[in-house]
Amino acid sequence: MAAEAQNQVAQAGSGAMFDGIAERYDLLNRMISLGVDQGWRRRTVSSLGKTPRDVLDLATGTGDLALLIARELPEAKVLGIDPSTAMLAVAQRKVDRARVNVHLQPGDAQALTLADHSVDAITMAFGIRNVPDRARALREMARVCRSGAKIAILELSEPEKGLLAPLARWHMHTVVPWLGGLLSGQREYRYLPNSIRAFPRPEAFCEMMTAAGIGSVNAEPLTFGVCHLYTGSVA
Repeated sequence: MAAEAQNQVAQAGSGAMFDGIAERYDLLNRMISLGVDQGWRRRTVSSLGKTPRDVLDLATGTGDLALLIARELPEAKVLGIDPSTAMLAVAQRKVDRARVNVHLQPGDAQALTLADHSVDAITMAFGIRNVPDRARALREMARVCRSGAKIAILELSEPEKGLLAPLARWHMHTVVPWLGGLLSGQREYRYLPNSIRAFPRPEAFCEMMTAAGIGSVNAEPLTFGVCHLYTGSVA
């Protein structure tokens, strides 16, 4: 019974699942994405412009995006929230070394403890896919945003068109689970390709953002469509 309860807690996509791969998460990301994930994060930060003062980074994980925001926007205060305490511990070590204005705390994107209209920008990299109630999380984002705030969501996708689409799908469904298991000793990376396949198509996710109260929504494909940057703003 105890093992069954533990398995339920460490369900696919949960904070407990990511606790198991926290220490090797950055290495796995670099190798699996061939390093291009950092470029995707830079594009995400550039989409925010130069003016946000209070930036919320949801599903901050090991803090890569939060740290990049703090470096690129040194006047901003960055709050990183994640459900995985082990991932946050890794992020805190990186923040301490970098000495940047980033605060970290555990939390759930579906039930933010922030006040209404309290942030100027929200980012989320590779996290919305793992949220059980995405519509609720998007409504929470709209709720805590001030007027004019920008929202930038980075998420993996499965290319359907183009000459490289079959190669990209083979990499995601074959190489990623094998490499993740080899380097981490965990089975969590078997979950990744299935979760990407189950994620809504770009146009459907844009409609979900709009329904949550986010305006001027756009989906920008990156690296032949293996990733999309979804942007929008709150009136």
